[in-house]
Amino acid sequence: MSVMRKVKQLPLRGMCSLYGVGVRHSCGDVKANTKGVVVGLYLKEDGAKEPKLTPTGQKVDGRVNGKLAELICETKLDGRLGRGRIFNSVDAEFSSVAVVGLGVEGIAFNELEMLDEGMENVRIAAGIGARSLQDEGVGAISVDGMDYPEQAAEGAALAVWRFPENLAPRNMPLIPTLTLYDSADADGWTRGIFKADAQNLARRLSDAPANCMTPTLFAQATVDALCPCGITVEVRTMDWIEAQRLNAFLMIAKGSCEPPVMLEISYCGAAPEEKPILFVGKGITFNSGALNMRPCRGMDEYRGSMSGAAACVGMMRACAALSLPINVTCVIPLCENMPSGMSCKPGDVVRLLNGKSMAIRDLDKAGVVVMSDALLYGQNTYNPRLVADVATLEMGVKKAFGGGATGVFSNSHYIWKQFQRAGSLTGDRVWRLPLWQYYRRQVTDELGYDLSNNGRGIASSCLAAAVLHELVPCADWVHLDTRGTGLLSQYGLIPYLTAKRMTGRPTRTMVQFLYQMACPELK
Repeated sequence: MSVMRKVKQLPLRGMCSLYGVGVRHSCGDVKANTKGVVVGLYLKEDGAKEPKLTPTGQKVDGRVNGKLAELICETKLDGRLGRGRIFNSVDAEFSSVAVVGLGVEGIAFNELEMLDEGMENVRIAAGIGARSLQDEGVGAISVDGMDYPEQAAEGAALAVWRFPENLAPRNMPLIPTLTLYDSADADGWTRGIFKADAQNLARRLSDAPANCMTPTLFAQATVDALCPCGITVEVRTMDWIEAQRLNAFLMIAKGSCEPPVMLEISYCGAAPEEKPILFVGKGITFNSGALNMRPCRGMDEYRGSMSGAAACVGMMRACAALSLPINVTCVIPLCENMPSGMSCKPGDVVRLLNGKSMAIRDLDKAGVVVMSDALLYGQNTYNPRLVADVATLEMGVKKAFGGGATGVFSNSHYIWKQFQRAGSLTGDRVWRLPLWQYYRRQVTDELGYDLSNNGRGIASSCLAAAVLHELVPCADWVHLDTRGTGLLSQYGLIPYLTAKRMTGRPTRTMVQFLYQMACPELK
């Protein structure tokens, strides 16, 4: 079989900005009912004549009598991470073979990066390979496990995801089927698919237009996604919210004609009497800033202000799919933050469930107001073993990290270390920020009320965390600020996610954290 010497660039939309030119292909159109395979290629070592294929890649090469290795040599692939090519009509079983660089063989945890680079490299290679075959029109993709089948499944399933709900039928994208190729670790592959599906669910919820994902529609989507898994979902409406005197929540919700909803989600994987872990997810389905209006340019991104709630929903689905032996409860306040004659006014004061008063001085910072009563209600009702909240709150963490890490604030060093480890394994890292008395005084030292929702000073993320910390006085608590990671992919794009779409982060890190808490001896 002759080697195709003329190679044209394959546009990998949003996938290879960090890793050069990416995968290129050597032939014309491929029909959607064809099969393809992704195999890995390790970086060429010093003194070696050519880069080394993974064991699965070597089997494919042996089956075609070394032709794959010849093509790799002729096209000068060297195994650099994310670089590769698609070769067509090489193998009888697979019409397309994507060979993607994995970087250095045997690489593991990098303490400076706080990342298991071996796992992350597999996600990148599997994601780039699967996305490239998808763009070629391949409908069934087999993926080399590359020593980490779970991570290969995550990268491939996240890479081929699309949000097609608002497209005409003729414009629907091809979503290929994914299978593990030549590996006995089917359980690991399945775990990876479950985790990726959970993050994709969070992406679908947070990427939906605001008129298609109102509080009521979000509640319905949650019921549809979780109830078939055996998870209990209680949908609380306006009458219940008023009866519970969740006044801070109502102060923000009353600015919109869309009625607010409170979701209580319970997963029972352990003994019923065992204390649950409580998650609170910020569920502002559109955040205009109300009377403190945000800039109109780019405001459509704030349909994702409920991405914290979406991540909690995805996390709960993964808990059920993985049958984690742990009890988890989520409380999710859902509303819109809109300007109207009914809107809360800057400077209004509201009484919280714990009796403290809060001044709402900035309606653009409505997240802590919406979550305050939910945090208090969840603690009073469920008596949790620890409390976690997830929210896209303040620009401070985005300016500090961009999309590199989720900001973590915690009063427990143990919980922080668990999240740090979880992020290093999932490739979706977190980083701890200070929760000092210095910031507490800037939100509590007021003459006319107990708390302000914005505090004094420019450390916006630290001030927001200080407000929430005041509402969790005793329990172990962690706050995840996802303002830089949970909205649109913009900076430092992760190759297996899609450019300018919602990320669904940090769903997999939350799932990994719960796994570590449920099975500490296996972590």
